[in-house]
Amino acid sequence: MHSYRLTGPQVEEIFNVRLRPYLPSYLVKLEPHTYHVRYTFTPFTGHEAEPETPARCLEDPNLAYRHTDKEAGRPVADDAEYELRSAARDLLDDVYRAARAQWRNARHVAELKATVKNAGDLLKTHHQARRAVEAAFAYLREPQAATEWPAVLSRLIDAQDAYLAAAVAFDERAREIAKVHDRNTHEEMLSYAEALTAAGYPEGGSWPIVSAEDYDNHTWGSYGSATTAGQAQALIKEQEAHVARIARLSGTGAG
Repeated sequence: MHSYRLTGPQVEEIFNVRLRPYLPSYLVKLEPHTYHVRYTFTPFTGHEAEPETPARCLEDPNLAYRHTDKEAGRPVADDAEYELRSAARDLLDDVYRAARAQWRNARHVAELKATVKNAGDLLKTHHQARRAVEAAFAYLREPQAATEWPAVLSRLIDAQDAYLAAAVAFDERAREIAKVHDRNTHEEMLSYAEALTAAGYPEGGSWPIVSAEDYDNHTWGSYGSATTAGQAQALIKEQEAHVARIARLSGTGAG
């Protein structure tokens, strides 16, 4: 936002005379202060056209650059007049800059509403699958496990497969959410927590969503270490190494 030291009459003249034809219809309130102006807009949905400063305003003698005065054959603005024109142009840019920021945040929220879908349920399934694989692995230490070793290992493998599948399913949705966040990056953007809360998912701020780049940075069958699927693979690898060590040390050939 630009900063100015303008008198009350100057601010009033700029907005009521120079900028009036170019102010957007969705501007409902402005509050001039000594060094800045605060704008209030009708809430955006994110589906409107992106706010843009009207190009035609530069043809207006009250806002024009000095060289257009010459081109139009009118007296060239003196320093005082040109300073007001410059302030007016910058303030008009500020209006639309502020509008764009709010519109982009509204678009961010609108895109999330269409993207999140059942992410919460997918994460819940993932958590359940992780608890199941941890329980299956913990059972290896029970005395009873030795009497049913092949079946114990089979159940562990099933739990591992279900856990990885649940992690991949959540990551697929999380990747879409991360890409929405990336598409809506700007200086005044909403955080994950703020945007997800505004979209109706206040619990989303705690979801394990990483950057879109992390989801794309993987080879076939191997997921990024920061992703939920990557963490699942790491845990499964630890479990498999433990089972293989049991087999080696016990000489049973199991695993």
